[in-house]
Amino acid sequence: MNSLIKLELTRALRNRKFLFFSVIYPSVLFLIIAGNADSTTTVPGSALTLPTYMMVSMASFGALTAVLMGNSERIAKEREGGWVRQLRLTTLPGRGYVLAKTASAAVVSLPSIVIVFAVAAAVKDVRLDAWQWLALTGAIWAGSLVFAALGVALGYLASGDAVRPITMITYFGLSMLGGLWMPTTTFPGWLQDIAKWLPTHAYAALGQAIEQSHAPHAQDLVILVVSFVLFAGGAAWLYRKDTLKA
Repeated sequence: MNSLIKLELTRALRNRKFLFFSVIYPSVLFLIIAGNADSTTTVPGSALTLPTYMMVSMASFGALTAVLMGNSERIAKEREGGWVRQLRLTTLPGRGYVLAKTASAAVVSLPSIVIVFAVAAAVKDVRLDAWQWLALTGAIWAGSLVFAALGVALGYLASGDAVRPITMITYFGLSMLGGLWMPTTTFPGWLQDIAKWLPTHAYAALGQAIEQSHAPHAQDLVILVVSFVLFAGGAAWLYRKDTLKA
């Protein structure tokens, strides 16, 4: 499994288009959204300024891009190209394949998180304590595993032609409705009620709690844990189902 993780990392790091959208794109969006915001006005419903609030949102968005978009399309293409069929001839178990894909995608997500933080600190003068920077990095990085597992599941759910539109709908839907592009406090009340149950909303809420030196809400932790179990379990089941069909 370690060899497969190394191979996945090498392939991802050689894909310049993937690196741009997962590493550079979130930082550019952060500058567009928070570029003209001042450092005193707070986001309604929180004690955070817009740059501080959007820093976590865009770091989460970047990690989501790296693990979801990278995994789903690559797996669907590997299935059609016969690579997964070759792996089945080895001793690698289904759970090992899912874990390898999830772990390698999570490693690739780390640069996107760090670069958004660096841009926020350098351009918008976002300042936090050292423990907060470390806790934010760890929380967002660990939380990306939830969406890495979702990416694996989508890669086995759809064919190579269908996986992109399905992934894009999932990707943009989770990003927008989860509040990664704009605070959910600007949504209508009924939409806020929906957003608070989405894993992307819980994901960003972890970082925002750390920025305010608060403990994460239990509901957010439960949503992320349950989502990971469902996505990872679904990915493993789809992998086994695909094996039986082959």
